[in-house]
Amino acid sequence: MAGDKKDKDDRQKAIPTSRMGRLARVARMAGGVAGGMLAEGGRQLRAGKRLRARDMLLTPANARRVADQLATMRGAAMKVGQILSMDTGDFLPRELADILARLRSDARYMPAQQLRKAMSDAYGPDWEQLFYGFETRPLAAASIGQVHRTVAPDGREIVLKVQYPGVAASIDSDVDNIAALLRVSGLLPTGLDIKPLLEDAKRQLKDEADYHKEAEFLQAFGDLLRQDQRFLVPEVLPDLTRGTVLAMTYVSGEPIESIVTLPQAERDRVMSALVELMFMELFELRMVQTDPNFANYQYRGDSGQIVLLDFGATRRFRASFVNGYRKLLAAAMTENGDRLVAAAERIGYAMGDEDSEYRALVLELFLLALEPLRHEGVYDFARSDMARRMSVLAEEVADYRDFWRAPPTDAMYFHRKLGGMFLLASRVKARVDVNQLVSRWLR
Repeated sequence: MAGDKKDKDDRQKAIPTSRMGRLARVARMAGGVAGGMLAEGGRQLRAGKRLRARDMLLTPANARRVADQLATMRGAAMKVGQILSMDTGDFLPRELADILARLRSDARYMPAQQLRKAMSDAYGPDWEQLFYGFETRPLAAASIGQVHRTVAPDGREIVLKVQYPGVAASIDSDVDNIAALLRVSGLLPTGLDIKPLLEDAKRQLKDEADYHKEAEFLQAFGDLLRQDQRFLVPEVLPDLTRGTVLAMTYVSGEPIESIVTLPQAERDRVMSALVELMFMELFELRMVQTDPNFANYQYRGDSGQIVLLDFGATRRFRASFVNGYRKLLAAAMTENGDRLVAAAERIGYAMGDEDSEYRALVLELFLLALEPLRHEGVYDFARSDMARRMSVLAEEVADYRDFWRAPPTDAMYFHRKLGGMFLLASRVKARVDVNQLVSRWLR
């Protein structure tokens, strides 16, 4: 098998596939964290310091234990960490948010023996005869599966996205076990009800684990953008796609962040195209690729095209939410507080009592988060300190945790995408007239 090397790699870890094996990982993680707390407590006592549970729990060593075990389990366990760090980070202890954020860039992958079994389960024992030059070392690895380059029977260069074994069957138990561990450990605020978020995460993860469904999303986006020369979407190979292996054409490109070295005009063009596509997904398709991971976008220097990858996290939105969110944005654009509160409550936000400090803070948070949309003319993301101001304001809102509840799931997933786009625009120092791009859908 081409690319099958014997060299050891710290990122190459076998995935526990049985329910008991995965539960044992959670137990081991809990035991390690508890042991770490005792050791830290002893150090603090010897140093004459007052014992605080939070300081004993949130140590660098415990951070590594949690992140390493979740990364080794992959699947729903790792995804729960990603979802919590992305979507409730403003209401979690900063240390826990940092622990969970590590998972977004983790790239561990399964060893060759486990990979061969996954391929045999999908294509049969003679699977190697289907492909030429299958590369064992993956091009990329994420929470649900890893991507391998090879050549199809018709000679085309393709990639195979191979799902980790046991991931689909373990979604419910993984989510429940990790949530229970976080709750019992005291890492989650006592008043934070994440049950609706976790139930929705289970449904979303089961969709992501169905590669036939992802193939449909990939095909839909390919059809939508076929005539748009700004974008390039891989082509699905239905005959080679299985429930646990997604086959598609190989499309080369550079990391999207590499455009930071290009002229300002090109950076602005690329980010304007991505922001426009985001609004098109919401308001026209009502179907949004909600994963803001930068690795899902690449840039082709020869053509200036943007390559779109990984549609597993694509989410369909209800018409009622899209219409309600349209009203929310329109109210924010005119800074009409009463209309903004009404629209936010209509789609499921808890806005607090009228004239309360909490409501005033949440309104301020909304307006700040949507600042690039409200700004008339080009918004310079490189010069913006919006992220810092958001962090300061979120700490103030966190003081009102008794009033706060998990945001509506549709809004949470779209804001995840919105925040990711703004972060990317900041990273590549782009200037985008977001107001103009969104206004056509708000008239």
